[in-house]
Amino acid sequence: MEQKIKSIEAEAKTFSIASNLELENFRLKFLSKKGLIPALFEEMKQVPAEEKKKVGKVLNELKQLAEAKFKTAQLELETGSDEITEDIDLSLPVVSSKLGNQHPLSLTRYRIIEVFERLGFNLADGPEIEDDWHNFTALNFPPNHPAREMQDTFFVEKNPDILLRTHTSNVQIRLMKQQKPPIRAIMPGRVYRNEAISARAHCFFHQVEGLYIDKNVGFADLKQTLYHFAQEMYGKDIKIRYRPSFFPFTEPSAEIDISCLICKGKGCNICKHSGWVEIAGSGMVHPNVLRNCGIDPEEYTGFAFGMGIERVTQLLFQVNDLRLYSENDIRFLKQFKTVLS
Repeated sequence: MEQKIKSIEAEAKTFSIASNLELENFRLKFLSKKGLIPALFEEMKQVPAEEKKKVGKVLNELKQLAEAKFKTAQLELETGSDEITEDIDLSLPVVSSKLGNQHPLSLTRYRIIEVFERLGFNLADGPEIEDDWHNFTALNFPPNHPAREMQDTFFVEKNPDILLRTHTSNVQIRLMKQQKPPIRAIMPGRVYRNEAISARAHCFFHQVEGLYIDKNVGFADLKQTLYHFAQEMYGKDIKIRYRPSFFPFTEPSAEIDISCLICKGKGCNICKHSGWVEIAGSGMVHPNVLRNCGIDPEEYTGFAFGMGIERVTQLLFQVNDLRLYSENDIRFLKQFKTVLS
């Protein structure tokens, strides 16, 4: 029995372990349930009682030797300190690291902020969960205005006074309440409306609104500001038109259209085959809004505007379906690799 143990010990000592495959072969041969060492423990039952102590000591030493060799080889293979046995072609090119891309909406948002910051506009922010006064009442929405109804607004826990903001105009109200004129700021952020999702609309989207309050601010200042913005975003040759409109918080009001960059004015589903796409709503701040915020409309005037970042991005990158922005399709997102210049 002792001679058999010494023979297996010599075999275990000389067994070469230079790869994971050889490590597993060593385990199977010597340490597994059907291996040589467990088989020796089974044979111990046949050893005479007077020899069991001596044989058992030698057998335990063999087991400890095999286990130690296995663990040492396993550690060396895991840490890479063992000799490399697989052939490696050192002439192959290095696998390059893939850098993440900025989301197209983020690229457009940064560009919009950059354009208006050069005009002296500051950045302002406010809560996405808002109360009725800041979101509707202070903005001159009458009590029966359709925007207050459930089909247009997401209310929180059926509370008619708490809602997800439908525009970033709530930030304008908070700014005018906290700061005295002159005020010149833009308010980017996410807004929510209970609308059917389509290529042109979504139940959540991103806005940038602007506000300028000071003495002797006129509609000509508004037109020139937005005209400059459109040229900075889309180029000097972009066609722009102003259309009379109505908003409760501005008077007079206007919507701004630019020539469709996707179909080049020929007509498509984005421009509703008109050749024009609305990019912003605007107007002179209504006197009632100024009064609600503690600003004297006899002394100060101002203009406000708001635009959807998705729509601006859609025209800028000629994307024909704004649902792509929120679907997280890597094939779509990886196309946007550089910051706009």
